[in-house]
Amino acid sequence: MAHIAMVSIPAHGHVNPSADLLRTLVARGHRVTYANDPSFAEAVGAIGAELKPYGSTLPGVWSEDPIEQLTVFLDDAIAMLPQLVAAYDHDRPDLFVYDIAGAPARLLGERWGIPSLQLSSTFVAWDGYEEDTKPLIDALRADPRGADYHRRFTAWLEAEGSSVTDSLAFQGRPARSLALIPRALQPHADRVDPAVYTFVGPAVGDRGTWERPDAENVLLVSLGSAFTRHPDFYRRCVAAFGSLPGWHTVLQIGRDVAVAELGEVPRSVSVHPWVPQLAVLERADAFLTHAGMGGSSEGLYCATPMIAAPQAADQFTNAEQLAALGVGRVVDLATVTADELRAALRELTTPAVRARSAELRAQVRAEGGAGRAADHVEAFLT
Repeated sequence: MAHIAMVSIPAHGHVNPSADLLRTLVARGHRVTYANDPSFAEAVGAIGAELKPYGSTLPGVWSEDPIEQLTVFLDDAIAMLPQLVAAYDHDRPDLFVYDIAGAPARLLGERWGIPSLQLSSTFVAWDGYEEDTKPLIDALRADPRGADYHRRFTAWLEAEGSSVTDSLAFQGRPARSLALIPRALQPHADRVDPAVYTFVGPAVGDRGTWERPDAENVLLVSLGSAFTRHPDFYRRCVAAFGSLPGWHTVLQIGRDVAVAELGEVPRSVSVHPWVPQLAVLERADAFLTHAGMGGSSEGLYCATPMIAAPQAADQFTNAEQLAALGVGRVVDLATVTADELRAALRELTTPAVRARSAELRAQVRAEGGAGRAADHVEAFLT
C-alpha cells in the first residue's frame, strides 16, 4: 500500500474537511503521515495518521485585514518548507496531498519528482477566474503591503525553483485538485475544468453526539472557531430569539467571550464555548452562521436553512450563494437588529425553504464524500 503524506496547518477549518478522507485511506491500508503543528497531534491521532511535526508561525489571534492574513500565511509557508524537507527527506512518500494552506508540499513534490494533489476546502478557480478577480487583485497590489506580499511570494517561488512563479497561479492553479465542497457552492461551476478539479462534496464522518432539547424548534448560532469575539452580536441574538415561542437557541460563543458579557440569558437559550456542530445541525431547524465554507457545506448536507452573517474571505460569496440557492438570508453582523434577525428566521422556516433544503441535501450527498474522494486519491496514485 502507498505512503500518503498530508500537509496542512493548525486550524480546524483546514483540518476537519479532509479528516474523513484520510481516515478512509488509513482504513484501506495505506500509510498516512500528517505534517502539522504538534498542537494538532490529538486530531491527527484520531485520524489514524502518523504526525510529522513542524513548528507553525501562525498567530493565535487573527487580524481581520486581508493583506495581513495573506502575509502571515506566506510567512508560515516559508518557515514550513525546510521543516518538511527535514521530515520527509529520509521518508519520502508516494504522494503528497495538501490543504490549500499547505502549498509548500507542491514545491517539494516538484523538487523530488513526487506527484501532489491539492485538497480544496473552498471554491476553486474557473475559466476566466483571473479576469473576474482582477479588480480585487489590482486593489490589493496597489496597497504597498500587498505589493510587498506579491514581490516576496514571487521571489520565494523563484528561489525555490518552482515551475510556477506567479503567486496567484501557484495557489489557485494546481495540477490536480479534489474540491471537498458541494458543487452548489462553487461560483461559475459550469466553467470549472473537470480535468483538473473533481467535486466530491464534504467528507463528513462521525462528528460527535448531541441531545436535542425538548423544544418544538431548535436554532444553532455559531460564528465558527476563529472570529468569535462578538459579544454585542450575541446579545442581539439573545434579544431576537430568546422569547420566540416554541424555539430553543443553542448559542456557541467561542472561548474569548464570557457568558457574563451577554447579560440576562433566558432558559430558552443555552450558551456554550463549543458544540459538535454537525451533530447539532443534523437535528436543528435553522442555523445562524458566519458562512464559512465548512459551516455552509454542513448546513446544506443537513438540509438546515441558514441566516448568513459573513465576516471575511470567502464568507461573503458563500452567503450570497446560499441566498441564491433559496436556503439562506444574508444579514450584516455589525448592524443587524433583533427585529431583522427574527424576520430572517421567519422567512426561512417555510415549507418551500424546507423542500428546497431537502433537494440540495440529496444533491450534496450524491457527490460521494470521503469514499469517492478516497477512490480518486487511489486512482491518482496509479
